[in-house]
Amino acid sequence: MGHKDYYKILNVKKSATNDEIKKSYRRLARKYHPDVSKERDAETRFKEVNEAYEILSNKKKRAEYDMGRSVWSHQQNYQSSYAGNHGFGGSGFSQEQSAGFGDIFESMFGGGRGQPRSRGRRPTAPASQTTTLHLDLEDVHTGAKKTIRLPSGAKVDVKIPKGIEEGKKIRLKGKASNGGDLYLKIKLNKHPDFSVEGKDIYLDLLLSPWEAALGASVKVKTLSSSIKLQIPAGAYTGQKMRLRGKGLFGRVVGDQYVVINIMTPPVMNDADKKMYETMKNHFKKWSPRAD
Repeated sequence: MGHKDYYKILNVKKSATNDEIKKSYRRLARKYHPDVSKERDAETRFKEVNEAYEILSNKKKRAEYDMGRSVWSHQQNYQSSYAGNHGFGGSGFSQEQSAGFGDIFESMFGGGRGQPRSRGRRPTAPASQTTTLHLDLEDVHTGAKKTIRLPSGAKVDVKIPKGIEEGKKIRLKGKASNGGDLYLKIKLNKHPDFSVEGKDIYLDLLLSPWEAALGASVKVKTLSSSIKLQIPAGAYTGQKMRLRGKGLFGRVVGDQYVVINIMTPPVMNDADKKMYETMKNHFKKWSPRAD
């Protein structure tokens, strides 16, 4: 696969900030989401937008990408090489056709021609095959039904269990290209707001210094809605606030953790500078590095 221009895919400049990248990603993800978009190439575009955001939103991966050493590119080149060396290139599906949200099947399906039977032996069952199913976090949170396309071209409805974790598999009996069972391995699309650890989800919350020092009531996102969270006085960067039962469904329901980050207002003019100088004089006996 050739080199992709992720900046062009997300419609941002190479100098774009993280906030600009996130804003553009949210807009494009809504535009091309297969469940709502009427664009003919929505599934392919949605996959490309997620690919681009996963690289450009990560500082290390973005730096490697800018140097021509994108981790994603290396992985894709390896997969293409593997598929070619093992004879999977003639399936009739291009990589873009076989990977994505609707055409989720990658071009490595294993299996193939059966082995000669020994006389008197019972026939061997076809080997199972595994591919990746990309899902949004919201689909996993509520449960969903997705229509996917099999290598044969047929479509099948797949029920997504509520709370299924990344890495788990869904079995489709007899749906593999060789007649065996097909396993869909769950992969979560990168979310613009939440990160996931098992059944728990994490959300960064930005606070002003006075909100952290004095306490405040702040609107906070959850997977199902928004709530008012009471921030205690004296909050600090890195502090975690637990929202019980706001994580993913399961035998034990997960929690949501709100991670506090304090942002310092910028100095835009003389009045701002004077305010900081006043604070400096007022708190002259205090230092964040004091023993």
